Amino acid sequence: MNPQAKMIFTASLLLGTTITITSNHWVMAWTGLEINTLAILPLISKSHHPRAIEAATKYFLVQAAASTLVLFSSMTNAWHTGQWDITQLTHPMSCIILTTAISIKLGLVPFHFWFPEVLQGTSLTTGLLLSTVLKLPPITLLFMTSQALNPTLLTVLAILSAAIGGWMGLNQTQIRKILAYSSISHLGWMTIILVYNPKLTLLNFYLYALMTSTVFLTLNSMKVLKLSTLMTSWTKMPSLSAISLLTLMSLAGLPPLTGFLPKWLIIQELTMQEMAPAAMIISLLSLLGLFFYLRLAYCATITLPPHTTNHMKQWHTNKPVSMLIAVLTTLSLMLLPISPMIFAII
Repeated sequence: MNPQAKMIFTASLLLGTTITITSNHWVMAWTGLEINTLAILPLISKSHHPRAIEAATKYFLVQAAASTLVLFSSMTNAWHTGQWDITQLTHPMSCIILTTAISIKLGLVPFHFWFPEVLQGTSLTTGLLLSTVLKLPPITLLFMTSQALNPTLLTVLAILSAAIGGWMGLNQTQIRKILAYSSISHLGWMTIILVYNPKLTLLNFYLYALMTSTVFLTLNSMKVLKLSTLMTSWTKMPSLSAISLLTLMSLAGLPPLTGFLPKWLIIQELTMQEMAPAAMIISLLSLLGLFFYLRLAYCATITLPPHTTNHMKQWHTNKPVSMLIAVLTTLSLMLLPISPMIFAII
């Protein structure tokens, strides 16, 4: 792709995200979401491969339907209350329609069907944008309307997302699909706490974006797209493969790594809200995710199982790891252990 065109599309992504997260009016928020959708489509389909074109088409149709529902929800609320302000969403039907629309945009179960397919049809860098940057505007809208949303509906969606995200990721061999189902599972954790403590949802999202960026950039630097090629990555970049084991464990939420922090706080908040059964169920469902993260780590670092697949062997080069990956990896691993020291300094 032309560098100037890529710069324009990336700038448009930042513009659309900024418009949505800073707006108070529903039409401005909708405009930002539309700019985001139109900016990411050329980045998805830039390889001109039939699978990439299919992914771009699916993404466009799903996001157009979700944007229509967002506009319909805001118009219904304005019709009944006379308010176009995002924080003044009070009509019950508008709240349910908005929850459905944002669930489609994020890929929450049962509207998750498009996300793994789209991620499978794109490159790892575009997949990173789809998993992080493009999820910020919808989550911001949920954050701004959290006081009006139905807690029972959100809890059901969250537990279903954690369950399906865990179950469907178990038998995948394509790494992008595994990361897509991982994203769906993490969205369940963000959604379940939204009504009770919206700031925890944002904290969870920020830490998820940090850890997912680390994993995507690590896999991109090793040029790995499926488990069979991940098995040969040790010979190319041994130090990066070794540290990716810990990054995957952090994404799974194992203590004392960074990924444990949001899960710990969410379980604590759910218990304080007398939702111990929901906390127990979603904690048990996170073990499904732990299994396929361990599977990835096993393939990457622990052993090379016997197989008959022919691989394109790459020349062993001491390719330096970029500074960005080094910084993100350090934060993904050490943010929770060093937090007492940070607080002591402050």
